[in-house]
Amino acid sequence: METPRPSLRENLRSLPPATWVLFGGTFVNRLGTFVMPFITLYLTQPEQGYSVPQAGLALAMYGIGGVAAQFLGGWLADRIGRRNAIGFSMLGASVITLALWQASSLLVIYALMLLLALVAEMHRPAASALIADLVPSKQRVTAFAVFRLAINVGWAFGLTLGGLLADASFSYLFVGDAATSAAFGVISLIALPHGTRTSRHEERHLQGATRAILADRGLLLFLASVLIGAAIYMQNVSTFPLHVTEAGFSTSVYGGLQALNGVIVVLLELPITSWTGRRSRTRMIALGSLLIGLSFASLIVARSIPALAAMVLVWTLGEIIASPVSSAFVADRSPEHTRGRYQASLGVMFALGAVVGPTLGTLTYAYNPDVLWIGCGVAGVLSAGLALAAGRHPAPAREIDTSRVDTSTT
Repeated sequence: METPRPSLRENLRSLPPATWVLFGGTFVNRLGTFVMPFITLYLTQPEQGYSVPQAGLALAMYGIGGVAAQFLGGWLADRIGRRNAIGFSMLGASVITLALWQASSLLVIYALMLLLALVAEMHRPAASALIADLVPSKQRVTAFAVFRLAINVGWAFGLTLGGLLADASFSYLFVGDAATSAAFGVISLIALPHGTRTSRHEERHLQGATRAILADRGLLLFLASVLIGAAIYMQNVSTFPLHVTEAGFSTSVYGGLQALNGVIVVLLELPITSWTGRRSRTRMIALGSLLIGLSFASLIVARSIPALAAMVLVWTLGEIIASPVSSAFVADRSPEHTRGRYQASLGVMFALGAVVGPTLGTLTYAYNPDVLWIGCGVAGVLSAGLALAAGRHPAPAREIDTSRVDTSTT
């Protein structure tokens, strides 16, 4: 007789206590992410006096730092432990945020934005690697879905709270952001386990992360799929708002559609993971990529509010299906001593997609919007095909792992 599969409630209740500490700390951090969403408004206010292009370059500096942070964060997570990497990242981000608040030179602001991203974004590979350390494969989709939910709910409430603080004083944004980053850092150092740590001496006897990733054809196909999917997804903040306004609607309609995305994620992500977690990782990633691509392709004809809302529903379902499973796929695929750097490779694909997607998207949209939307559909099919191809390549044989997961908090 087939063993009944655990329900969503059973999966949630069986997650280790340390994961809930991580989810709670992540929520606190995202709730207080005030500076980045409002940095353009801050720099262009009369008291600062910078132009919109100058503020845009500051955001670009953050993007560059964010890509580099994935590499550094993954390496630190594997070398000094997940807990220490998260704590260093968050406490360092707190200090740099306060320094940015006091910066008065544009060049100093650019340098601090780059440094802030490099330090603040380092915690992401470490957090994902810690989930992989603590949670068995069959529960990882649920764990990564809860992790995403903590990020999304914290972000949504944080934007509202940040708007209220900015109305009173932009100074509150910097102080609040620094305080919540420091709180997450302290929570991490006190309550999280170290996770896997590998010394330089131990790693000499194990296969290096770069060599292991390049030798894994299935993983490389998967990463290519993620890069294409991320580039499509980023149209939601680059060309999708242009489409909405050119269809004759106000920016508030675009804001409402983005809010709809958040509501769907909160309501449906966990229930859907009870279905996706029991199925082939790569098939679910392919399905999610296909839905995202086809949703943007529908903008060729979607020009009414009901049609745009339906498009958002399909795009969000694709996101919900693919994203937690993608993190779980990488966790399943990675050797224990390189989990941080494997998760970093996934983060790099998303970061590059955030650069490539808006750049190619806006250029193509300026040429012909329909060409862009058709291209999104084709790219979605390509991304799905690469994900399915990845599933046909099992992970290569690994050397025996000698590292251990340290679950102590001392």
